This record gives sequence, structure tokens and C-alpha cells, in this order.
Amino acid sequence: MGLRLKFNLVLLLVFGAGMGMSAYVSHRLLDENAKQETLRNAGLMMESALSVRGYTVRQVKPLLDSQLEQTFLPQTVPAYAATEVFSNLAVKYPDFTYKEATLNPTNPRDRAVEWESDLVQKFRADGSARELAGERETPTGRMLYLARPITITDPACLICHSVPDAAPESMIRIYGPNNGFGWKHLETVGAQVVSVPMSVPLANAQRTFNSFMLSLGGIFLATFVVLNIMLSMLIIRPISSMSDAADRISTGDFSVPEFPSHTGDEIDVLANSFNRMRRSLQKAIKLIES
Repeated sequence: MGLRLKFNLVLLLVFGAGMGMSAYVSHRLLDENAKQETLRNAGLMMESALSVRGYTVRQVKPLLDSQLEQTFLPQTVPAYAATEVFSNLAVKYPDFTYKEATLNPTNPRDRAVEWESDLVQKFRADGSARELAGERETPTGRMLYLARPITITDPACLICHSVPDAAPESMIRIYGPNNGFGWKHLETVGAQVVSVPMSVPLANAQRTFNSFMLSLGGIFLATFVVLNIMLSMLIIRPISSMSDAADRISTGDFSVPEFPSHTGDEIDVLANSFNRMRRSLQKAIKLIES
């Protein structure tokens, strides 16, 4: 096995291990960054929903209180307002969803599906939990969800949600007497759930990963070629020349010129030693012949 082959095998092993480790670490970092970016988007949506709810309570509902005595207006309900805003957003961004998932909702569209019900039950089981985040697979790809509990902290909410007899008749006419009742003070009745697709951040992360690995591969290839050229010029070629010269001198051919030395490296030291050996051998042969 030649020196070049040994050198290249070691070089390939080192670069292969380096690229494998770089791929593992960079892929994990990029995937985690994509998840954090998606989580920030979900948090922004959640805060937007809370802002809509607050705006509805503080500025919209007071203006319509007089009408509520005769007609129930869903637009004055914070949950309805936030859901409607994000329903309009979903027209352009259908994968971004917001839902006030409730176990026993007044509006049937807010009824929690199975996985949302599991979130509500987790909030009920752990009263200290203020937020849950996770991932789930959907037909359109991986989604990240962010959920916060809906807990009845304001006793005024029970006017519409305790028993049908206490609720406004106008609300009963719209939603009926069977939905959204039986709620209790300080009970967790549902969860605000924001779902954000991870496809775009993950695609960006994958493109960045591919570009990084291609660049790293290009650097490896360039380094491999440069090192092989340097190995050939600085080590393989001088040693091969010395080997050929040694073969010729061993047969008595002293017409081989001495090796020049001008770099001061180990090859020069070897060349100087070879030249001294050649001169000594030549003198010894002349002495023997004379």
C-alpha cells in the first residue's frame, strides 16, 4: 500500500467522521430553530387572539349593552370575536388555525375534538398548568400547537352558562337550551388552541442544511485535491526521485546529480544525508578500485 493511498484513506476517514458529526449537529440545531420559530408564530397568534378578546370586552360590548336586552349579539362575546377574526385569516392562510375548544360549548363549532379534549383534561388534571405545546401529524404535514386553559374566573360568565333559565332568551333562541350550560366557577371548560404548520420553517431548515452540507463537501473536495497536490510535490515526488537515484547508484551509476536543498524542511535534511551518503560511497568505491 503506497504512501499516497494510506494518506488518502486516513484523510477520507477524518473528513467522513467530521462531515457525519457536522451533519448530525447542524440538522438537530436547524430542526430545533425551526420548532422555536414555529412556536414564536403560535405565541404571536395566541397573543393576537387575547388582544381581540380584550378589545371586544372593553370597547365593543359596552357600546352594544343596550341592544343586548332585546337581542343577543354573538359579536359581543370575546370567544366569538377572536374566532371570527382568525376565520377570516384562514381564508388566506388555511393552515393557521385558532379555536376555543370547549367540552360543552354554546356554539357547536367550538366543540373540542378528541385530541383537543385530551388537552382540556390535562389542564383539568393539573391546575398549575398555564400552557401546553406539542406537535402532531396531520394530512397536510407536521403541525405545532399551543394551548392555554379557559377557566371560568369571572362569575358574570355564569349568567349565560349556568342553567338555561338564567340565560338570555335571545341566546336560547339562537343556540337552544342544550348547549353551553352547567359550567361552574373556577372550572376549566376548554382550551384556546393555536395550530401553526411546521412545513415552511422545516423546508427552510432543510434548504439551509443542504446548502451547508454542499458547501462543506465542496470545501472537503478542494482540501482533498490541494493536500494531494502538496503531498505529491513536497513528499511523493522527492522521495520517488531519491528511490530512483538509489537504484541507479546501487548499480554503480554515479552520474545522478545531487539533490538540491533550498526549503530547509525534513525532505531537505533527507536529501543532504542522501548526497553525503552518495559522495562517501563514490569515494569508497574509488579507493577500492585504486
